[in-house]
Amino acid sequence: MIIRRLVLALFAATLLLACASEAPVEPISEAAPTRMAGDWELDYGRSDNLQARFNAMLREIRRQSSRGGSERSRSAALAGNSAQRSLMALAQMAELITESQLLNIEQSRVAIRVKREGNFSLSCDYGPDAPSLSDLGLGVERCFWDGNQLVFYMRLPDGLDIIHRLSVSESQQTLAILTTLDSPGAADPFTVRRIYRKYVPGNSGYRCTETLTRGRVCTTEKSAP
Repeated sequence: MIIRRLVLALFAATLLLACASEAPVEPISEAAPTRMAGDWELDYGRSDNLQARFNAMLREIRRQSSRGGSERSRSAALAGNSAQRSLMALAQMAELITESQLLNIEQSRVAIRVKREGNFSLSCDYGPDAPSLSDLGLGVERCFWDGNQLVFYMRLPDGLDIIHRLSVSESQQTLAILTTLDSPGAADPFTVRRIYRKYVPGNSGYRCTETLTRGRVCTTEKSAP
């Protein structure tokens, strides 16, 4: 039920975000903090493996719950079970919101829109008149520049926090997205790093899917004639 409520809440919020992302984006100017515009393709070899990340955190939870004397064994076991369920919920949510293999980013001097394949867009207005906090009805969101990193922060019902941090390399050929999910019942936040590289749309390549149950499966694809 917890996972279902989180997924439904995220879906409702994404509909509002998608509607807000329809505003036209002007061509970029030199005043933009960092240039991120372009087409990007996920580099699986340099990105975190979701299943490996989940397994490592699960082992740590089990190790901590097994520590302590006999008087604490029952309470430690109960706390461990709760932490495992929370971790699974965060990992499944991370699987949903970080699965996009292709990105298209449009950027102007005061706004940016990150279109994510098969997922909702991330839109940010960082001009002088932009609101510092937006109420989505089912949660709130903020976006801002932290140095050269673009940060998207969302708080959804049940206290779920989702933070995306975007940054580009000096060569402008690599884009990193660090996504962190946290909730009141989680022992630790769940963080996944995705690395994208510049690509030319239509070129041949490969397609991959990655899930907690099946791991990573990749197949080659051919460009359309």
